[in-house]
Amino acid sequence: MMKAIANETRFEIVRYLLTNPSCITGNIVDLLPIAQATVSQHLKVLRDAGWITGSEEGTAVSYCADKENIRWFTETVGTLF
Repeated sequence: MMKAIANETRFEIVRYLLTNPSCITGNIVDLLPIAQATVSQHLKVLRDAGWITGSEEGTAVSYCADKENIRWFTETVGTLF
């Protein structure tokens, strides 16, 4: 999880999803100054690491922050310091 969130773009995606639940890839593409394919790669890394979840809605995929995993991460990291 730490390696995935260490990237500034992925950090911004997670931060955005925490305040904008259930958004589709197009919303994230509009937010960032990078290509759609690059956004999709970042979303895959975040999903594989457990930061976000995705569900298909027709031809689009809706993403949201995985709040349970994020809560676990913040509690675990908080005990390190």
